[in-house]
Amino acid sequence: MDASIRRSARSSGSAEMRILISHRTEYRFTEPQARVVQLLRMTPDSHLGQNIVDWRIEVDCDARLKSRRDGFGNIVSMLYLEGPIERIGLSVTGEVLTEDRAGVVNGAANLLPAGVFLRPTELTTANAAIATIGAPHGINGSDPLGCAHSLCDEIHERIACTADRSTDMRSAAEILEAGAGCSMDMAHVLIATARAAGFPARFVTGYLSDDDAAPQQRHAPHFWAELHIPDYGWIGFDPARECCPDEHYVRVAIGLDYRDAAPISGARIGGGHEVLRVGVEVSADADGQLQTQN
Repeated sequence: MDASIRRSARSSGSAEMRILISHRTEYRFTEPQARVVQLLRMTPDSHLGQNIVDWRIEVDCDARLKSRRDGFGNIVSMLYLEGPIERIGLSVTGEVLTEDRAGVVNGAANLLPAGVFLRPTELTTANAAIATIGAPHGINGSDPLGCAHSLCDEIHERIACTADRSTDMRSAAEILEAGAGCSMDMAHVLIATARAAGFPARFVTGYLSDDDAAPQQRHAPHFWAELHIPDYGWIGFDPARECCPDEHYVRVAIGLDYRDAAPISGARIGGGHEVLRVGVEVSADADGQLQTQN
């Protein structure tokens, strides 16, 4: 494997890890709902470097849960609840064994050709500024892998990573102009600039075990991008941490942008408003003892 793809943000001292994840979501409604349908993209799949030992989705009320794969190859679960519904408690727990493969994704479900991921979306459309950033890092250069790394580095330098995730969905052009954003925002900017440079690029949702991260980042899902590199295939790049995903990452779902890979999306029949509370805990073990992040 090319040494240039082994760059990481720091040396972990171990290339393998056992990660425990607990992701709790609670919905409360100001008025009882007649029906709620949720699409959950919250189940990771096994592939080289990621082995799912145990994974469970539990709902604390009467509900039907049906799983399938979507068009991107993600494992999705449809959650159906009949009213009256005043609250929903959703708990996702699992154990995953991970290995540092320098961001290279092998053995994952790829149902679509790479060229599909050149398609722009509302959140990743390139404007003149994005095209200008992408131009020097084109896929047709002598070192496309090096260009992908340098593009990830440039996005890291241009966008200040914020700990809190905004509730507003901004386009890559708006994020670039603002100069700041969360890991989701930075992934969108990298995807937009990469596509402008000719690289197929896709959005990734998952989890990160990082003791050095701010509490808001450690207790929330994490987001990054994957670029399709000639002669290598799909490789992950995380502009928020300026590295390729390693054994600290658990990969869950992919899409053209966040909307295709969001952990939860759905619809409800009923009035009023919903109040959402999310709690994520990630525990990592590289030496045989689990250390829980509080």
